[in-house]
Amino acid sequence: MTESALEGQWALILGASSGFGAATALALAEAGMHIAGVHLDRQATMPNVERLVQTIEETHGRQALFRNMNAANEGKRRQFLDDLCNHLRGSGGPTSVRVLLHSLAFGTLGPYVARNAGDSSLTQRQLEMTLDVMANSIVYWTQDMLGRALLGAGSKIYGMTSAGDARVIPNYGAVSAAKAALGSHIRQLAAELAPMGIAANAIKAGITDTPALERIPGSDRLIEFARAHNPSGRMTEPLDVGHTIVQLSINDSHWLTGNTINVDGGEDIAAI
Repeated sequence: MTESALEGQWALILGASSGFGAATALALAEAGMHIAGVHLDRQATMPNVERLVQTIEETHGRQALFRNMNAANEGKRRQFLDDLCNHLRGSGGPTSVRVLLHSLAFGTLGPYVARNAGDSSLTQRQLEMTLDVMANSIVYWTQDMLGRALLGAGSKIYGMTSAGDARVIPNYGAVSAAKAALGSHIRQLAAELAPMGIAANAIKAGITDTPALERIPGSDRLIEFARAHNPSGRMTEPLDVGHTIVQLSINDSHWLTGNTINVDGGEDIAAI
């Protein structure tokens, strides 16, 4: 099958305004898909969202239904999905979503145990918020989409994880726990949705220079490591993920499901 299989289909991207979410939105739009995007931006970064929407609509000729909201808010989630349902059913095209990408990168960075005077350790509220936004929310979005018949046979669910799901990185503990939980949620969803013909996979990108990475203390050392050790000779780029999701989404088969797929140029397997 070719990219034409995605022509006129819909993708819903959680965390659509930057990094992997934005790159995947552009790759899927180029492949012919309409994009529904959820993002959380302040006024300073809204011009980036406006440029993204303009590219989807004017350059690629696709529909862009974007909303600036907290993706972890139950009421806002359900209202957005109700609006998406109404939009799809009034458009005369597909009434379900082909691709759901969970790429939410909103969590708290910091140590579990403060060792120096003036430092603070993660609170229960911060830890639970990070887990809820970056992991648990994929379950809630999937449940509510199924309840509205927005997912069906041939739909693909992707959750963005990282090598930090099983490695210790300073100040990354809460996010690491969320990434590990996300992988577990993906496996459970894959098993429960397999009889419906819906696939669910985690995408483990290599170290990538994104706004989310920049917020990690010591991210410059991670970038240096990736540039020095990736056997493909460069760091992973957001569009590497976007293009991979396009290729994984073309085929209707749900037989590839329940996996964690490395998109990293061989970074994770390279000898140091």
